[in-house]
Amino acid sequence: MKFTLHFWVLFCCLYALSKNIYARPDTVSVGALFTFNSTIGRAAKIAISAAVNEINNDSSILPGTNLVVEMQDSNCSGFVGIVQALQFMEKDTAAIIGPQSSVIAHVISHVANELQVPMLSFGATDPTLTSLQFPFLVRTTRSDHFQMAAVADLVDYYEWKQVTAIYIDDDYGRNGIASLGDELVKRRGKISYKAAVRPGAKKSEMASVLVRVALMESRVVILHANPDSGLALLSLARNLGMTSSGYVWIATDWLSSILDSSPRLDIGLLSTMQGFLTLRQHTENTRRKSMLASKWSALVKKDSVDDLFLINSYGFYAYDTVWILAYALDAYFSRGGNISFSNDTKLHEVGAGGLQLKAMTVFDGGRLLLERIQQVNFTGATGPVKFDTDGNLIRPAYDIVNIVGSGLRTVGHWSNYSGLSTSLPETLYMKPAKRIRGDQKLHTVIWPGETTVRPRGWVFPNNGIELKIGVPNRASYRQFVSVDNNSGTVRGFCIDVFVAAANLLQYPVPFKFVPFGDGSQNPSYPDLINNILTNEFDAVVGDIAIVTNRTRVVDFTQPYVESGLVVLTSVKKQSSSGWAFLQPFTIKMWCVTGLFFLVIGTVVWLLEHRINDDFRGPPVKQVITVFWRGHEKHPWPLRDHHMALRGSDHPVQLHCQLDLHTHRAAAHISNHRDR
Repeated sequence: MKFTLHFWVLFCCLYALSKNIYARPDTVSVGALFTFNSTIGRAAKIAISAAVNEINNDSSILPGTNLVVEMQDSNCSGFVGIVQALQFMEKDTAAIIGPQSSVIAHVISHVANELQVPMLSFGATDPTLTSLQFPFLVRTTRSDHFQMAAVADLVDYYEWKQVTAIYIDDDYGRNGIASLGDELVKRRGKISYKAAVRPGAKKSEMASVLVRVALMESRVVILHANPDSGLALLSLARNLGMTSSGYVWIATDWLSSILDSSPRLDIGLLSTMQGFLTLRQHTENTRRKSMLASKWSALVKKDSVDDLFLINSYGFYAYDTVWILAYALDAYFSRGGNISFSNDTKLHEVGAGGLQLKAMTVFDGGRLLLERIQQVNFTGATGPVKFDTDGNLIRPAYDIVNIVGSGLRTVGHWSNYSGLSTSLPETLYMKPAKRIRGDQKLHTVIWPGETTVRPRGWVFPNNGIELKIGVPNRASYRQFVSVDNNSGTVRGFCIDVFVAAANLLQYPVPFKFVPFGDGSQNPSYPDLINNILTNEFDAVVGDIAIVTNRTRVVDFTQPYVESGLVVLTSVKKQSSSGWAFLQPFTIKMWCVTGLFFLVIGTVVWLLEHRINDDFRGPPVKQVITVFWRGHEKHPWPLRDHHMALRGSDHPVQLHCQLDLHTHRAAAHISNHRDR
């Protein structure tokens, strides 16, 4: 009997203890911190309210516990956001949804680490907000590290090597562009100019920044801003003629958020960004996404919002953020967790003065709740929701959107798994990962100026330093290099080859030709080469021989002309007649030849007429014999050898050996024997 009594007492104690451990609170207070009157905040406010209602009406999650979310408007002020975050810490808040701003997240993440309160941010995309430094900041959206990788792949896909970055000069803008620079370097590209815009800058300040951008050689502009400043910059860029043909504008996902939220796109607004590319966080077509989108209009009206707007990708991520917290809290309570707080000894050591620092307490179960958040695994409105070992959501992907006419056109997608593709990212995860350049593919893009031809992406800059190219001002062989002393124009075959090669480059090379020499006589080529060593010239273009002593001090290009044995013929047509045989010799030569006929014939007659019967007879016969024998004994017998001019059966062949380096030509006339 006594044993039975002890057993029941022990059983009741264990039962009471178990009831106490696994008891769920009636309500859980959660804070939400973002800007209500913003493109992201308006959609997030309604999406969060919708998710809270669904969770509280769903008995399968957080049974017996009511989730209460207190929303605070930071009003785009970093200081106000910080104060409101501290106020949440004073109210024993179990978690905070937000902040929306990366600037605020940098500050209050230190507070969250100290007080161990998890923060789930759907808008802080700054890539430097890592889980290593800020473990209690959980990013429930995509990091800009992935977005900048997508931009870098776009730039590399179209074979541009340099870009100009325009960004807001805060944590969000600076760190995002720094990540872009790192990604471009991996693809052998770079940011040639960074144009920072002060937060809250006036239009005059923005115009000054854009004017400096217009002076740069790069025409590929990456715009990483917020909605208000971004639209102002685009309007000013259009007024400055910077959105016309030849320019390339790639805006990050802030632009797609604005356009996706507008039920009727403003034609005037779209006219400022025709041909632009923008990125959008890719969300899969899930059941929850369809349900939320179908009742969105009713939710907006229920919230007493006058202007109708649509949900954007950040709204879907805000919706999933509430569900992430709900699933984590449910697992937290199932494992015996409870909501309790204790004083922070470090705050007691600080002389707070009038500040109520003692009111801020440490969440005892914060680390356990953080572990449950990192272990969630479900399918939300955006697709599979699961965190990797680095604290990022799995399967990061973006849509590539082209702004054309009065609407938006998706030309492809980017994913961290397979790069650029025209297929949906979720369909590629079932295939082996391939990042081969040849497999990267996008649909045709309509660029600014309504053209499908890929812009070159650069022009010769107005403020760039020109290369000084030395050219020999020759007096001879001006077909290779010639300088017009009146106009200063440089022409010639060597100049044409140099200009053609410069135009094939994928980047601008400004240069100017500087003549070397007076033009009355050929300049000294060793002195011309030495001017490169003294930095008088950056390079030299011309008919310069590649010799050993010169190769020791300068680099030569590969020879682009080679001359061996060639045949030279007259370009000018010459008339042919029966007297063409007289043309090879001058009149004096013919007279000398005729005199030799007479002299040789007379000598032969004097020696032969006494013993040779052919030299006897009438005087006329003897004169004819003298001429005939003089012809036979001539040292250049025309009977056996001859040369014919152009127009005859055997044209004269002039063989010329041309040395392009020394410009010396040697010609000889070859005799052709009758065959």
